[in-house]
Amino acid sequence: MTNESKSPHILNTSTNLLGFCLIVLTSIRVAHFNQVTIIDDCTGIAAILLMGSCILSFLSMRSRNRKRSEKMEEVADYIFLLSLVCISVTIVIVSFNLLA
Repeated sequence: MTNESKSPHILNTSTNLLGFCLIVLTSIRVAHFNQVTIIDDCTGIAAILLMGSCILSFLSMRSRNRKRSEKMEEVADYIFLLSLVCISVTIVIVSFNLLA
């Protein structure tokens, strides 16, 4: 593995995917779905995880303590991966129309 920091990449991608999650949540609300579905639950969880990943990656870039910065970057990376799993579950559910 290279010594280059992954934090800027995590921050950039997390913010983009956070915007995607917010669009999905807004679309569900605008479409007036009467019942709460697993789609908005998974998307909400993904959004919260992405916010955590954004915050940790930003703090990692701002930290002057190298060891702390690396640890925050590593945690941000794992949280980001977990959010991708949530987004993937949402995509599978929507794609195969498993809610109907």
